[in-house]
Amino acid sequence: MMNVPLTESIRNVAVVSNAGSGKTSLVEALAYCTGTLSSPGSVLAGNTVSDFEPEEVHHRSSFNTTVLRCCYNGTVLNLLDTPGAPSFVADVRAALRIADGVVMVVNAATGVRSDLQRMWSLVDAAELPCLVFVNGLDKEGTEFEKTVEELIDELGITAVPLTRSVGSGAQMSGVVDLLQNRLVTVRSDRPQAEEEPVPAEQRDQAAEARRRASERVAEQDEALLERYVTDGELTDDVLVQGLRMGVRRRRLVPVLGGSAIHNLGVHSLLRGLIHLLPSPVDRAQAVSLQGVGLTNDPAPIQREPLATAPFSALVFKTLIDPFVGRLSYVRLYSGTLEADSGLYNATKLVRERGGHLFTIFGKKYTPISRAVAGDIVAIGKLKDTLTGDTLCDEHAPIRYPGIPVARPVMSFAIEPKAKVDVEKVSLGLHKLIEEDPSLEFVRHLETKEMVLSGMGQRHIEVALEKLHRKYGAEVTLHAPKIPYRETVRSVAQAQGKYKKQTGGHGQYGDCWLEVGPLPRGQGFEFENKIVGGAIPRNFVPAVEKGVVEALHEGPLAGFPTVDVRVTVYDGSYHVVDSSELAFKIAGSMGVKKALEAAHPILLEPLMTLEVEVPADSVGAVLGDLNARRGRIIMVEAKGHMETVKALVPQAELVNYAPALNSLTGGQGSYVMEQAQYEEVPRELTGRIVEEHRAERHGVVAHH
Repeated sequence: MMNVPLTESIRNVAVVSNAGSGKTSLVEALAYCTGTLSSPGSVLAGNTVSDFEPEEVHHRSSFNTTVLRCCYNGTVLNLLDTPGAPSFVADVRAALRIADGVVMVVNAATGVRSDLQRMWSLVDAAELPCLVFVNGLDKEGTEFEKTVEELIDELGITAVPLTRSVGSGAQMSGVVDLLQNRLVTVRSDRPQAEEEPVPAEQRDQAAEARRRASERVAEQDEALLERYVTDGELTDDVLVQGLRMGVRRRRLVPVLGGSAIHNLGVHSLLRGLIHLLPSPVDRAQAVSLQGVGLTNDPAPIQREPLATAPFSALVFKTLIDPFVGRLSYVRLYSGTLEADSGLYNATKLVRERGGHLFTIFGKKYTPISRAVAGDIVAIGKLKDTLTGDTLCDEHAPIRYPGIPVARPVMSFAIEPKAKVDVEKVSLGLHKLIEEDPSLEFVRHLETKEMVLSGMGQRHIEVALEKLHRKYGAEVTLHAPKIPYRETVRSVAQAQGKYKKQTGGHGQYGDCWLEVGPLPRGQGFEFENKIVGGAIPRNFVPAVEKGVVEALHEGPLAGFPTVDVRVTVYDGSYHVVDSSELAFKIAGSMGVKKALEAAHPILLEPLMTLEVEVPADSVGAVLGDLNARRGRIIMVEAKGHMETVKALVPQAELVNYAPALNSLTGGQGSYVMEQAQYEEVPRELTGRIVEEHRAERHGVVAHH
């Protein structure tokens, strides 16, 4: 049974970076240095603690945030290993939402790329204190100082280097830790570091580097600066104190270097995490923990990060584990949570029966009897609770802001390989969406398709691999159909007359209808202008019913007809033979005739597209959007990136992701959402109509 930690001794640290920078290897190395892990796993060998999903092992890449809880010298470290691929940014956002500090990993070989800049802007927006670890200094041609310069130029941070490499490339043997003024080396067979005085040939450079670090630290605080000017230096304690203050105010970003795979520089980073990054208590002083109550009063409520305060927590991840069942990963903000105690979900307004509590180390869950403010734990088997929900004490309700969910950018129509699997696919996808709210799944009534949307192609592929592994359902992917619409351009009248004479009662319905256009987006209006009882009042709703049904399939290609006003203005009836059915059929016949005469046109959905691209490829991207019939709304510079906003027909964006990748060397990203419908240019209408007609008649048109 683990002891319950003190809130002051907890560090919740998100490890972020672009894909391939070595985050997972670094987290393994940290777990090894703390003694929590007996030997570090390797991403290449597929045996790391944090990449445990089969898909991650197979692709050698993280697709989920995993939590590794490590204990070291009385400090509890909850390390959040986040994915780096842009498709999985939703997990990064959730981790940043509940972390108190960040380690950003920079690969020394590739330097600061635009996806790292994008990651930095997320950290910046979350207002989190940050340390940087320059990884991969064991590779030939890498230089710590050069990477630090790049960080200062590209990200505009006030970097404070705290280590110096000893030896370079494959000859790298250790680091000089400037805070301790010691040389730190490691032996491959043990997790502890070996420390010794700085060797003579390194002393001058180390002293100079420490002097520069002290200067940077002193500059951010008047009292420190005075002390520095008077004494000519800062003592070890004062330097650490000043750094801690600068980091927590987000004025300074300490930079350390090494190699995660060879465990070099990792001990200095571990020390930095513990001494420089804030505990949940420090963080709460910097950023007040504000939520709102459940009444209509919008005034914010404060919660203190104390074990004695009322309990409150935020769910930042949901996992459905085949053995343990459903697990909710929560960050406690206040109070104490006992295992199996009742909880209140303030987001859904329901009571939950709490389940077992666990600490998390990759996929290893250790039962605990209680957890306190500041900690990160998993709760088993909550019924109604989803990611982003607030859990709290029912007698002291509070609701925290949820976790922002990004809008999906890419959709595929999916089709079960076996007809019998339809339910399996549907059920499995709903479970996957509980785990990953950035996936969306809908069944389109119009196009009769199942459509899965996500943050990118890799995102969707991984989801489908999981669907197959966990729920045994296999699907094929193809581009989703575009939901075209039809409308009319002019006004036309027509008669709908239905007359059927059989033995006994016949059927008789007769109506005159006028069809005309409505402004875009207005839908459908039905007007009754019958005077003098040409059609009895009780039959008019039947006419409307027939009209509405007929509008489901337009005259051009059978797409739904929208933005029309239909008026019934005359007609006749038969005292015996008229019925609701007869008038429904008459209404349907009349409106079909009138639509054909009113110049039907095709409408297509336009998307608002926002593309973020490096400045040097903005010309190519604009040219490509023009070729896709896009209308550019604005171009705006943001640092080294430019944001382009445009209105583009959905039909032209089916293969946009791979095209943008090749135009920007993989550095562009985009989001889009539906904006409006507009008329399809005449030269394209004929082709679309023909393809669609052929499809409806069972002939698939080939391009």
